[in-house]
Amino acid sequence: MPQMAPMWWLSLFMMFILSFFLFNSIIYFFFKSNKINTFNKFIINQMIWKW
Repeated sequence: MPQMAPMWWLSLFMMFILSFFLFNSIIYFFFKSNKINTFNKFIINQMIWKW
């Protein structure tokens, strides 16, 4: 089983880290989630009581 040189491990590690950050930034900046708004509306609607 051949061994990999340390510089190749470092470049492979950096490639995975950069792709991870790129993927997370694309998800964070390009996809908008409406979960917070629906959660706040649910709490407001839940607290209305008619006595």
